[in-house]
Amino acid sequence: MSRIIAVITTSRSDYNHLYWVLRELASRPEVDLRLIAMGSHLSPEFGNTVEQIERDGFAVRRVECLLSSDSDVGMAKTIGVATLSLADLLGEIRPDLLLLIADRYELLAPASVALALRIPVAHIEGGEISEGAIDNAVRNAVTKLSHIHFTSTVAARERVIALGEDPAHVHQVGAASLDHLRRSKLLTRDEVQRKLEIELHHPLILVGYHPVTVLRNTLAEVDALFAALERIQGQLIFCYPNPDAGSRELMQRSHAFSASRESSHVFVNLDPGTYWSLLRQADLFIGNSSSGIIEAASFGLPAVNVGIRQRGREHGANVLDAEAKVESILACVRKGLDNSFREGPRGMANPYGDGHAAERIARLLIETPLPEGFIIKKAR
Repeated sequence: MSRIIAVITTSRSDYNHLYWVLRELASRPEVDLRLIAMGSHLSPEFGNTVEQIERDGFAVRRVECLLSSDSDVGMAKTIGVATLSLADLLGEIRPDLLLLIADRYELLAPASVALALRIPVAHIEGGEISEGAIDNAVRNAVTKLSHIHFTSTVAARERVIALGEDPAHVHQVGAASLDHLRRSKLLTRDEVQRKLEIELHHPLILVGYHPVTVLRNTLAEVDALFAALERIQGQLIFCYPNPDAGSRELMQRSHAFSASRESSHVFVNLDPGTYWSLLRQADLFIGNSSSGIIEAASFGLPAVNVGIRQRGREHGANVLDAEAKVESILACVRKGLDNSFREGPRGMANPYGDGHAAERIARLLIETPLPEGFIIKKAR
């Protein structure tokens, strides 16, 4: 009898991380895969990325929940709408296991619904730290509502166990996003240029910046970033932020900046292969996205990590931490573009894994026994 495994994806970023896990599960005859897309996947403003999932060949159930707002109240209401919708859908599917990934605030909805419906939860990327985002609290909350854990690093596994989770069900597998480097065909520089319809120049700088959701003003640090970008020579490519409070204003500023500066571009969504190919071609990453810490390390790409959003996250020698101050950012940019610094991270081992996470995760999802009472957690 097939094991019904439901998987939730809420955004382009987590789908990129889940892609090879989904491929592995879909290829196994003993798995009945049920993929559920919600949040920004269904938003035209954020590229209606559910259509890409369907083009990739996955059957998708859609859950509308993202409010068209730019506020923290909108975020809170989105959790409520998602909870109501998922109660019906998961109540209908009754999966044997629900798979969640990372730390988006929307995940509080499926984790809570699964608890009420007594559905065991598996969670990818628990135990990490990002002190400048509400993601940090969401990640820990989802960890406590989960029963099987897949961590990216050894230290992350130790943190999950320290939260009281059963060590037998906490598995260090590596970051699932890194499977793209091993399994996806990356584009050449010429192919990237044709795909994006732009000409790439040196220095090529990729900008990935998101609202800092623990601050009352989620864009409190962004003035320093844009002031620094004004003074940086090079080609700037902006990727859209997450749909958090402040994201619309941030998108508007990115478009306005790009319109006023030659050789600056904004992209709403980049498929995983194109994004990874851009990382390979880039000379520098700047922003506060985890991509500068996790994915960039696979290329030894210097990454300027701005402000507090990723504070506390493990990182390799490619990362330069900058305060959200113009001169601090510029100093790190100069260092990151200097050849003497660039030689250090080149060829480094990525602390987040080896690109084999998907197969490990799929195997454990299939082979882990789920006896009656599995969701009962013993006090430790």
